Amino acid sequence: MNEQFAHMIIAIDGPAGSGKSTTARLVAKKLGFIYVDTGAMYRAVTLYWLEQGKPSIQEFILNLPIITLGIHPETHEQQTFLNGIDVSGKIRSREVTENVSYISSLKPVREKMVEMQRNIGNSQSVVMDGRDIGTAVFPNADVKIFMIADIQERAMRRLQEMKIQSIMPLPSLADLMETIKQRDAFDSSREIDPLKKADDAVLLDTSKLSIEDQATKIIELVHTFNNQ
Repeated sequence: MNEQFAHMIIAIDGPAGSGKSTTARLVAKKLGFIYVDTGAMYRAVTLYWLEQGKPSIQEFILNLPIITLGIHPETHEQQTFLNGIDVSGKIRSREVTENVSYISSLKPVREKMVEMQRNIGNSQSVVMDGRDIGTAVFPNADVKIFMIADIQERAMRRLQEMKIQSIMPLPSLADLMETIKQRDAFDSSREIDPLKKADDAVLLDTSKLSIEDQATKIIELVHTFNNQ
């Protein structure tokens, strides 16, 4: 793109399966921004907790791991490192998925991750996706999007992701829909930085939109903001 952007923060929030990560990655690529998958950071912390044998929370928070992000030199995909080890694949396991909401609800964990996320966003233009980016991490983000989608569509997307990642055994669509409903309820009701739409965020229903269409709509909003 020829258009020049000053330092800009684009916050994309929404529940699991709404399409935010794939869309955020594409938007960042088209704009030449850095993409930050904050969910991967919480997954890495969760993986560490599991690998340590699920220690007590009091013990765990005293030894929180070092989470760093990088870009793969060939695929240009985000890599997630846990104490220097690439865990980009491991953090997508079913066990991590089943425990990440709990670990990410812990105040010390969120405080550390939010500090890291702000450091990244304050130093460069980013497209950052998660559940509390526009409300807690960057409440003054330049562009805020809150993505939603029909529950069945979200479950189908998640199932497809699991197939691509060779996660076995695959759950049924009905079981996956129930899991997503439970995670929505947990994330929306947690005490610390719950999942919710920021008052000034643009609501984007992705149920019937392709990834390309979703990215186009967001980039249109970015251009509008940039030209104000």
